[in-house]
Amino acid sequence: MKNIQAFTTTTFAFLLISYHSFCQEIKPPKGYSNDIGNMVAMLDDIKGRIHRITMNMNQDQVDFLLDENANRIGAMIMHLAATEAYYQVFTFENREFNDVEKEKWMTGLMLGDDAREEFKGKPIAYYFEIWDEVRNQTKELLKEKDDKWFASKAKGTQMNYYWAWFHVMEHQSNHMGQIALLRSRVPQ
Repeated sequence: MKNIQAFTTTTFAFLLISYHSFCQEIKPPKGYSNDIGNMVAMLDDIKGRIHRITMNMNQDQVDFLLDENANRIGAMIMHLAATEAYYQVFTFENREFNDVEKEKWMTGLMLGDDAREEFKGKPIAYYFEIWDEVRNQTKELLKEKDDKWFASKAKGTQMNYYWAWFHVMEHQSNHMGQIALLRSRVPQ
């Protein structure tokens, strides 16, 4: 029986990897330099996958809390939008959030008790509309840059802009896993 389960698991993993390999590719969208465009493609791929696993959720599912320390799926999406908004000002303007931006984004950025209270009672589309606005701005700002800028270091740091946006992408990927776990635990 173990051999059949191992074979089935291995076969499923291979088919899943093969499916994704044949059906999708990372390539820069028109209007972007190569490396920046590849990053935009990866960011959009992750966002699209998060959208696909959450788009049909009803309000009870969006507001579901796994336990008293967990975050709701809507709050997680706000966190992704807030993190991306932070990296916009950090990488394009070489600064931290100002007071107005802190008021708008810090609850989503920090999550926790305040986010559990604030981010409920809104449909999943509400959270994606906010993230869509942030992403559209990210893409417009990245269109103005080139790969030479992408490889250069952020002022006063050892971090280049490529790594900063790679971090945004990996951060979103990490939370995509959390969102998928929460989605699988939501009462049907």
